[in-house]
Amino acid sequence: MIIRLSLFFAGLAIVVCFAGFSPPTQSNGVRAAGPSEVREINLDGLKKILQRDGKDTRPLLVNFWATWCDPCREEFPDLVKVDSDYRKKGLNFIAISLDDITDIKTAVPKFLTEMKAEMPVVLLNVNDPEPAIKAVDTNWDGQLPATFLYDKDGKVVFRHFGKIQPDELRDAIDKEVSLKQ
Repeated sequence: MIIRLSLFFAGLAIVVCFAGFSPPTQSNGVRAAGPSEVREINLDGLKKILQRDGKDTRPLLVNFWATWCDPCREEFPDLVKVDSDYRKKGLNFIAISLDDITDIKTAVPKFLTEMKAEMPVVLLNVNDPEPAIKAVDTNWDGQLPATFLYDKDGKVVFRHFGKIQPDELRDAIDKEVSLKQ
């Protein structure tokens, strides 16, 4: 699982560096790719995504998911809607797939296309998932789906393990977006 997470983050970093989208990029260089373009990242890529630059005051929403995870698949339409509703309000959202690396050009982009997802997506590929899990949040045991909202300083201000409750997530995002303005 850590290998997958690392690959996912490495891909996310590459996507951010080489693909553009209308909202500003994170100062760590991550940008959105096309809905079916998924990049591989490793543990270092994950850590780079989670780093906060003092110039980037946007809250960061990170969702860990996989195509083989039923609750992940069930919540994904809500996350696509959150991304659509909050992108212009200053939310930086990155979805991190923990699928097998062999699915990076097949199952993952197919699912993203079906969902009409526009947020940046990376596939984390790591040999040992523990360091990646702890880099994200010491309170996380690796359960999927997992959703984390970081404030402008990189502090986790919302976490949810399992399928999100959209209203709870939106309330947390609203607080962070209003602090930004």
